[in-house]
Amino acid sequence: MFCLVLEIKIVPGFDAAGVVVRVGSKVSKFKVGDEVYGDIIEYAWNNPKTIGTLAEYTATEEKVLAHKPSNLSFIEAASLPAAIITAYQGFDKIEFSAGKSILVLGGAGGVGSLVIQLAKHVFGASKVAATASTPKQDLLRSLGADLAIDYTKENFEELVEKFDVVYDTVGESNKALKAVKEGGKVVTIVPPATPPAITFSAVSDGAVLEKLQPYLESGKVKPVLDPKGPFPFSQTVEAFAYLKTNRAIGKVVLHPIP
Repeated sequence: MFCLVLEIKIVPGFDAAGVVVRVGSKVSKFKVGDEVYGDIIEYAWNNPKTIGTLAEYTATEEKVLAHKPSNLSFIEAASLPAAIITAYQGFDKIEFSAGKSILVLGGAGGVGSLVIQLAKHVFGASKVAATASTPKQDLLRSLGADLAIDYTKENFEELVEKFDVVYDTVGESNKALKAVKEGGKVVTIVPPATPPAITFSAVSDGAVLEKLQPYLESGKVKPVLDPKGPFPFSQTVEAFAYLKTNRAIGKVVLHPIP
């Protein structure tokens, strides 16, 4: 019996920001020289690509890209797409409306830091609470949290105050159900969800980035970059190792890529 062994090359990376160098014949939104950004993996969970963005060049579909906000650097823009699209689509999933209160679990993380800002400045939340560790409490407040909760000192699920929505970015939907009002909703980006919490998988969509562009260009919504970055391409392994510590603030970016 013969056995054939194949070496499959995988290039990781979802997000990218850069300059268009070539377009297909049916591309209508962009031209060579445009500054763009996006998450090139449209369906990350059920149809991932083997060639991602940690490369000098990448190719992708027009629909997952948007023009880069003029006030953002490429480093800042590259930190946003997957996280801000996920944050936004979570609000859509639960049909969030202005005037509701929200608790964000993991408010200093890549998605959570944007959920706070979207809740406050885009969706009109009446009150925004968020959890993080002790050193990150000031960050939560600077992002717009009305109530910063130090999870190392108190259990959010034991608070007397309950919330219309709990947005879980850390995988604690079981505890989140104890912090939501009767009739409220819990949404989580970390499966499996404890019923009746709702889980979802984001779909990359350039239209979401375009919709949020006015908020980004006005500075109402800002990228949050970990102070240890950006990491040079030669330290890609170290960057991923740092991510696995779960101590990163906001997003970790690699730049430049040779």
